[in-house]
Amino acid sequence: MIDATHDAALTSWVASANRDHTDFPIQNLPFGRWRPRGSREPWRAAVAIGDSLLDLAGAGFTATADMAEVLALPLAARRALRARLSAALSTGSPAEAALRAHLHPIDQVELGLPCDTRDYTDFYTGIHHALKVGALMRPDHPLLPNYKWVPIGYHGRASSLVASGTAFHRPRGQLKPPHVDIPSLEPSKRLDYELELGIVIGPGNTLGTPIALDEAEAHVIGLTLLNDWSARDVQAWEYQPLGPFLAKNFATTLSPWIVTLEALAPFRSPFTRATDDPQPLPYLDSAQTRAAGVIEIDLTVSLQTARMRAQGEGEALLSRSNYHDAYWTLAQLVAHHTVNGCNLGPGDLLGTGTLSGPAPEQGASLLELSNGGKSPLTLPNGETRLFLDDGDEVILRGDCQRAGFRRIGLGECRGRVLPVQN
Repeated sequence: MIDATHDAALTSWVASANRDHTDFPIQNLPFGRWRPRGSREPWRAAVAIGDSLLDLAGAGFTATADMAEVLALPLAARRALRARLSAALSTGSPAEAALRAHLHPIDQVELGLPCDTRDYTDFYTGIHHALKVGALMRPDHPLLPNYKWVPIGYHGRASSLVASGTAFHRPRGQLKPPHVDIPSLEPSKRLDYELELGIVIGPGNTLGTPIALDEAEAHVIGLTLLNDWSARDVQAWEYQPLGPFLAKNFATTLSPWIVTLEALAPFRSPFTRATDDPQPLPYLDSAQTRAAGVIEIDLTVSLQTARMRAQGEGEALLSRSNYHDAYWTLAQLVAHHTVNGCNLGPGDLLGTGTLSGPAPEQGASLLELSNGGKSPLTLPNGETRLFLDDGDEVILRGDCQRAGFRRIGLGECRGRVLPVQN
């Protein structure tokens, strides 16, 4: 739904929101959580505007400071809150004087995870990632027979979700290279990142009550950037027959802002299936999904090594891709997740899976860019990488652009690798 909150001519009395390259113009208004830097105070819900954030409870937009209140809002109430915020933050708003006391520079506060997450499911919707990785293991049959029929996913670990900017230690796990007979417990030598989006659930459903496809987006508050760190050597030994375990559960990094589906409305595109692909089963297909199920989001991965930081060098761009290449839409993921009666609740997280593009240079992981660890990637400063070294920092970014609308961004998602703990 396009409405007055998307008007490209709309400006804010928060001057930084009117800059051309801000991620957070007044047309965006993503939700997140903050607290005073260095404090142990409870997290407080906020909305980002330019280079500042507005404390929602302090400014009187929510009854409590708990993000759970925002997540649980039904769709109509969520849209009404967006409209109120847009009007209050617009140029000429009579609320300006009262709200300024509740405005805080983002770079002077601590940002945390955007919400509390009870459960986390990671999907595998990036077909180009699935094809490239599958070809490394099964050159003649890279996709398993179920891939084009059912959204593949596994249950992740919510307890190890960490906020952007959090460093984590290189994980240990059992390793068994092909040339040895007995596995050993060692630090991962093939540590990798995965560029994903996180789908944050809003109201959710009760146990036993599936969510229909055309109702699915009413239960999604929005999207965040997600880095699904992966120990590829641990994964290769442990994943059969039940899938990822220690190779994935040591850390997953989220960006601090949830960009709402309402803000993303101008960047929709039709969902299509190639004529020679299986068409979705009826519970995963509808005219609404066909008309506008896809969201166009440009995504990038950059890397800054320890040497780059020490020498004052900027980060290096590794890849660029777009969410439009995902094989399944976010509504299809919600509908499939609940078709058996599984209950989703406020703050639950669904990962899209690795969002690679079709070209070789659009791989959204080092596993792809290095051809399974066979072809070193050369960085602008001459360093090479097959997988991540200690001290490497990976930065994910995303934004949406379309003629006639303001550019909006998803912010950034940062994580740095520390040496393994003794």
